[in-house]
Amino acid sequence: MKFTTILAVAVVFLTSACKQTGNESDAYGNFEATEYMIAAENNGKIVSLDIEEGDVFSEAKQVGLIDTIQLFLQKEQLKAQRVSIASGVQNILSRIAVYQEQLSILKKDKIRFDKMFADGAATSKAVDDINGNILVVQQQIQTVKTENARVLGDLENVTRKMDALNDLIAKSKIYVPEAATVLEKYHEAYEMVNTGTPLFKLADLRSLDLRVYISGDQLSSVKIGQEVNVLIDKNEKENHTLKGKVIWISSQSEFTPKIIQTKKERVKLVYAVKIKVANDGLLKIGMPGEVRF
Repeated sequence: MKFTTILAVAVVFLTSACKQTGNESDAYGNFEATEYMIAAENNGKIVSLDIEEGDVFSEAKQVGLIDTIQLFLQKEQLKAQRVSIASGVQNILSRIAVYQEQLSILKKDKIRFDKMFADGAATSKAVDDINGNILVVQQQIQTVKTENARVLGDLENVTRKMDALNDLIAKSKIYVPEAATVLEKYHEAYEMVNTGTPLFKLADLRSLDLRVYISGDQLSSVKIGQEVNVLIDKNEKENHTLKGKVIWISSQSEFTPKIIQTKKERVKLVYAVKIKVANDGLLKIGMPGEVRF
């Protein structure tokens, strides 16, 4: 009799404990972060890649380099080509200056011949000759200007090629673009890579999002910007309590994800909710969490 009584009390106690620990939280889920890949932006051999999985960066930083020797040599060739073209432009400008001086002298002669012709001191042939010479020099100036435009086009083309090389050289530098933690590393120094080859994966772990699912009955009690308590396991009996803020509520219902164990629970319609939680080092991607609204 005493044993039966003790057993009943124990069952009631365990049931009560389950209710206190299992049913206090309003929703359950897992922590996630926005993960992204950093890929090679140029072809070649990795000269250096100074990162390891778990490294934490507080700001943008160059962490590696892809070989740029061939790009540098091409750039030096283009520099020499640009100098040669630029000297040609200078020569053309000198020729234009000579023709313009000739044109200036011919125009002065034309004024003098026109006056002499009006006074009967010059023939019409002399006036026609000076006008013809003026036209010839004007055509020569126009021809040289056309040539100059072509050469300037060649110079611009070389400049654009140098800009493209400078861009490739800049893209050969491998950066962590912002504050982030290295989650995975896929390549090492001295390996060959192509443009688009993933090098490493990053995520900003200074804060994580707890994605949970709530029922339609709970929806009215949850609002964006609302502060909530988030619980994570400390040990088998205790929890850590952290502060979180609701940052997103799904506008459409969905079936409970398949990670929920029972079929009965999986067929329920729920709404996804994201809660941002500052990470003091305790939170990890995939870690389970609970929330109390």
